[in-house]
Amino acid sequence: MAEPGVETLTRSSVITARAAATFDPEGRSVAAARAFVRDTLQGWGCSDVVDDAVVLTSELVTNAVVHAGTAADVRCLRTDDGVRIEVADRYPEREVPVQATGPSFGNLDSEHGRGLLLCAALASRWGVEYTPSYKQVWFQLDMPERPVGTRSAGPALPTALLPVAEEDRVRVAVLQVDQAATVAGWNEDAEALFGYAPEQTLGKPLTEFAAWPHTPGISMGIVEALQLSRWEGSYGIRRSDGRVIPVYASHLRVRDTHGEPSTVCLLVRDSERAVIQTPPRQSANDNGGENRSADPFEVFIGSPAPDDLDGLLQRTVERSRDMLDADAAFLLLATDDETELEVRATTGLPSARQRFARVPVEAGTGRYGSARLPAVHDDLGAVPGAVPLLAGTGMRSVVTVPLKVEGRLTGSLGVASEAPGRYSNEQALRLQFAADRIALAVESARLGELERLRRGSLSFLVEASDLLAGTLDRDQTLALMAQMTVPTLATWCAVYTIADQASEPELSFVLHEDEDRIDGLKSLLTKINPPEPVPTPGARIWTAPADAAHQSALRSSMRELASGSATAGAGVGPSLATAAAVGGETVVLPLVARNRVIGLLTLGKPSDDHFRQEILELAEDLSRRAALALDNARLYSERTAISQSLQRSLLPPELPVIPGVEVEVIYRAAGEGNEVGGDFYDLFPITDGTYGFAIGDVCGTGPEAAAVTGLARHALRLLAREGLGGPAVLERLNAAILDEGPRSRFLTLLYGELRPQDDGSAKLTMVCAGHPLPLRLRQDGSVEPAAEPQTLLGVMDDLGLYEQTVTLDPGDVLLCVTDGVTERREGSRMLGDDGLAEVLATCTGLTAGAVAARILRAVERFAAAPASDDMAILALRVPEPQN
Repeated sequence: MAEPGVETLTRSSVITARAAATFDPEGRSVAAARAFVRDTLQGWGCSDVVDDAVVLTSELVTNAVVHAGTAADVRCLRTDDGVRIEVADRYPEREVPVQATGPSFGNLDSEHGRGLLLCAALASRWGVEYTPSYKQVWFQLDMPERPVGTRSAGPALPTALLPVAEEDRVRVAVLQVDQAATVAGWNEDAEALFGYAPEQTLGKPLTEFAAWPHTPGISMGIVEALQLSRWEGSYGIRRSDGRVIPVYASHLRVRDTHGEPSTVCLLVRDSERAVIQTPPRQSANDNGGENRSADPFEVFIGSPAPDDLDGLLQRTVERSRDMLDADAAFLLLATDDETELEVRATTGLPSARQRFARVPVEAGTGRYGSARLPAVHDDLGAVPGAVPLLAGTGMRSVVTVPLKVEGRLTGSLGVASEAPGRYSNEQALRLQFAADRIALAVESARLGELERLRRGSLSFLVEASDLLAGTLDRDQTLALMAQMTVPTLATWCAVYTIADQASEPELSFVLHEDEDRIDGLKSLLTKINPPEPVPTPGARIWTAPADAAHQSALRSSMRELASGSATAGAGVGPSLATAAAVGGETVVLPLVARNRVIGLLTLGKPSDDHFRQEILELAEDLSRRAALALDNARLYSERTAISQSLQRSLLPPELPVIPGVEVEVIYRAAGEGNEVGGDFYDLFPITDGTYGFAIGDVCGTGPEAAAVTGLARHALRLLAREGLGGPAVLERLNAAILDEGPRSRFLTLLYGELRPQDDGSAKLTMVCAGHPLPLRLRQDGSVEPAAEPQTLLGVMDDLGLYEQTVTLDPGDVLLCVTDGVTERREGSRMLGDDGLAEVLATCTGLTAGAVAARILRAVERFAAAPASDDMAILALRVPEPQN
């Protein structure tokens, strides 16, 4: 079955050559497949499409041998109009991620799924075919159209400028050298040039005849040159008479019908190099037109270049890997201070684990330990830790080169192989040339990304500051801290708080982007010791969660295996899920406010992931703001608790039970968080059968008014229990208020004494010192004032107060309120004494509690706005006798 909408090999295509090979399911097979395709296509003269073919083959073979885990069959077909490469694996049940709406096969940042995406981008035609035993992905690359018989042409030269041959007949020696570097072919021109008959050379090493130049710092020899797919250069051949003849050679590595490689060497005198020297390859788009030099950047990266930094870096490592036939490649970018290098792109390595990992610029002493110079490591096994990034990856040899812009280190580019001794200084120079071409573009893209990150960071911090400043609730602040970090900065977050310097950090909040993971994560963190509250700024690594999660998962797995039950594995799931959630990098940032560590912010990534430096810096900025907000919430909570405790001490204790009298009190203090204001009430026993009651209003609201409230309430109790009458009690209270001096405030007060009578009535004596008059509700529904107004307290020394006596009959109600009730306003309207009396008149037959509730409801409904004044309601009712 072919890929929908993708052309297959047409019937008119004529196959003119074919080659095939099978590669085992192991990492080194990818490099071997690249070499096979490169050698085959160059042997066919298809150099124009070699680079694209190698890139596509590399990705498809990687999918087969690494991701699918099967052997890969690679077949090269040359047709009359191009080449076709087929890559098949033996895992047909793997689905190809094709969408009918268009190609969306993968992400260039991932290590898999890029093969089909690259086929769609680079190939002329491509498709997917299935058989019962394997799945095959193929692609076709068309050769550029050129005039028949012409690959490239140089300018016409006058005869006098043409190179001169030493003999009338130009001799081209043709040597064939087998895989063991021994001579397998020696033509007549070779015998004429060098004086050896074929039988004198066949089967002997070419090194016996070649005089290879030993250039200092260049480790490549004739044997290494013979292993390259194509090579051109100068060296010498010793003649039979011992004289060395300088020759110019062109080597081409080919494969015979049995698949055995060998090298064909064309040699001429060095002065006649124009005979076989390959002219510079023209762009396929020139078509004989004006010869323009290609942009070195586009030659290396390809066109069009990726628009984003990650895409540019990913293509860079892929082209670097293919250029040197490597097994892996990596690219690191320097941090702002250039003290560390951060991994930003890899291929052939576990990129999820390595991405954003950091290594120091100076990994060791000496030339090969510095990222500022090209370095070639023949065997990493002999120099452990020379390249920290490759530790545990199986790579043995590596070449790294710096990326520099105007002499400043901006990054490092490296390629690696699983075989030791793979790279030479000459290959390091090739890679350095490529790095020089790409460095400026990479730095420009990096600065653009950094600017976008900084702008995003500023917006994030501004929004975070606004949210944190909008609450003084500790629990809400903790929740905001976690919600702002997950998932923007981290996958999971835990906040520890520290009550005081002698306390241990306490786990206060846990959040994971997957809500199903929160309980498991919280359970894990409660079982391990919290991080140390170190005040040093900046993020530090914390390995305890990952270690504990892995140990827990291991123990669960061992228990399940030991049980051998049919449900084995069911209990391992939660442990493995938690291990995956916290198995990556975990960092801890101190929450420092007012020179004290008040908590710890813990951020975590899942398995095989690391934090970027920009993210850590943003988290550090957030932690400073969050710490101040958390400390402000703590201080606010402490002060609120103290204030409420003090306010509760100003309120009377539980109201006493008065035989034969119902009592109900409703109190509302104005202002958020206030329990006591300028209004107050009290009801207390004086002597057996006599009870004192009071309701008053201090000028103003808030703490200053509450202070006078406490003075008045406690003074009333003390003076009343001394046996003084109502006027005497208020006179002495007035003197105490005046003694406060500038802090004194005038006070309206209704004070009375209540004595239940044997006949079921209640006798009241009252003094109303400037307070709203108490109202009496009779059984017939009539309402009348129960006292006369007198002078308020706190204004003058001589008040002239007197008592008034009232008797409440069964069914009567005495209602006492503060001016917060009567002065309730809605625009120009005010409830007033008359309005209160009208509401009270509707309360006939209600209990004291129902009367107080109806009055409060009427006051609240009188105006839409919340009450701005303190309010107290005291209702006393003599119940009717029960029949």
